[in-house]
Amino acid sequence: MLKIRVLGPLEVAHDDVSVAPSATKPRTVLALLAINANTVVPLDAIIAELWGDTTPRSARAVVQTYVMQLRKQAAKVLAGRVDAPESVARELVRTQPGGYVLSADEPSVDAWAFERLTTAGHRERESGDLVAASRSFSDALAWWRGGPLLDVQTGAVLNSYAKRLQEAHLNALDRRIEVDLRLGRHYELLGELTALVNRYPTHEGLCAHLMLALYRSGRRSEALEVYRDVRARMIAELALEPSPALRRLHRSMLVSDRAPTDLTDTWQATVVPPRKPAGPIPADLAATSWDIHPAIASN
Repeated sequence: MLKIRVLGPLEVAHDDVSVAPSATKPRTVLALLAINANTVVPLDAIIAELWGDTTPRSARAVVQTYVMQLRKQAAKVLAGRVDAPESVARELVRTQPGGYVLSADEPSVDAWAFERLTTAGHRERESGDLVAASRSFSDALAWWRGGPLLDVQTGAVLNSYAKRLQEAHLNALDRRIEVDLRLGRHYELLGELTALVNRYPTHEGLCAHLMLALYRSGRRSEALEVYRDVRARMIAELALEPSPALRRLHRSMLVSDRAPTDLTDTWQATVVPPRKPAGPIPADLAATSWDIHPAIASN
C-alpha cells in the first residue's frame, strides 16, 4: 500500500519504505503528484508550480529529469525486497498523455482521512450526537503532525492547498472545542484554550470558547479580561469592534449575579435539545459556534 502524508512533513512510502527524495524540486514534484494521487497532473501545471512566471526554456526537459530521479529513488529503496516487484518502482510515477500520475491501488492519504472524519463530525454535530462528533473531530485532528507540507518548497497550487488545509484544521479544532464545551468539559479545555488564544489572539470563536470555559469554571473576572484583551487588540490591529455575538456574550456575563458554582450548573450542556439555563445568559449563547453569520450580524 502507498502511504501519503501531507499533514506535516511530506511522507510517501510504499509498504512503509519511504520513496521520497530529499532534493528540493523533485520533492515539490512528488508533493504535487501526491495530493493528486491517481489523477494525471499536467506537465504545464508542474512547470508552473516549480517556476511560476519565470519558466526556463529547458523546463520540460528538467521536469522529465526530476521524474526520472523519483523513479530511480523508488527503485533504489525498493530494490531487493521480496514483496516489492520491480514493476512497483517503474509504475509508481507513470507517464500519461500530457502529464504524470502517482499511481497506487487505494492509497492511504492522511488529508483524505482528515476530511472524511471532519465531514462525519459535522454531520454528527448537526444531528445532536455530540459524543460521536467530539470523537470524530478528535480522530481527524490526530492525523496532523505539524503544518501541511511543512518541508516542501511550495508554489501557487501547493501553497493554496496548504492554506485550505490549515483553515480546515482550525475549523475542525473550533468545532471540537465547541462540542466539548457543550458536553461540560470546560475544566479540561482551559489549558488548551489559553494556548490557542495566545496563538490566535483575534480569533473570536476561540476567545468566546475560553470565556465560556472560564465562566463555567467560576472565573468570571478572567473571562471578562479575555474579552477586554481581544477587544483592545482588534481595535489596535484591525480597527474593528468585536462581533455582535461576542459583545452579547460579554454583556451577559457582566449582568450575572450568580455564584460561580451556580454558573457552572447553569452552563452544563446536554445532548440536543440543550437544557435551558437558569441564569441570565441566553440559551443560544451556550451552543453558538461563533461564526459571524449575517443573521447574527444583523442583531
